[in-house]
Amino acid sequence: MTLRQLFDPSGIAVVGASASWNRPSYFAAKYLQQKGYRIIPVNPRYAGQEILGETCYASLKEVPDRIDMVDVFRGSDAAPGIVDEALEIAADKGIRVIWMQLGVRHDAAARKAEAAGLQVVMDRCPKIEFGRLNAELSWGGFNSRVISSKRRKVTLS
Repeated sequence: MTLRQLFDPSGIAVVGASASWNRPSYFAAKYLQQKGYRIIPVNPRYAGQEILGETCYASLKEVPDRIDMVDVFRGSDAAPGIVDEALEIAADKGIRVIWMQLGVRHDAAARKAEAAGLQVVMDRCPKIEFGRLNAELSWGGFNSRVISSKRRKVTLS
């Protein structure tokens, strides 16, 4: 499966979603929502409240709608529990993808999800990958020679 195929979900459950506008989970979810994806916030702290106009749920099991992708915005140590919960409801909810955000990696949980037939992406951000696959990174100066990690050579005359 290619990354382009991964970006066909109708519902993305953002586990660890935050209501704070300055948190990475908030602006990544907002970006994907603006691109037409349905965001389903999952965070027991905000259960019953709205984040980005969507009802937040305490757990994946409480989400009444279809979930195509589970986006894990929690630490690597939380990944096995999230994967286990996702696997319990995968057939009923249609879960096809487990996506672990930047810095989140758990090989044993990934193997378990893959053995159950799910696609797994680790240590990547869907916001960044969507932008990369749709040529939007150049809007921010990436790959355009406007922004570079290399130092400019200064010539003294």
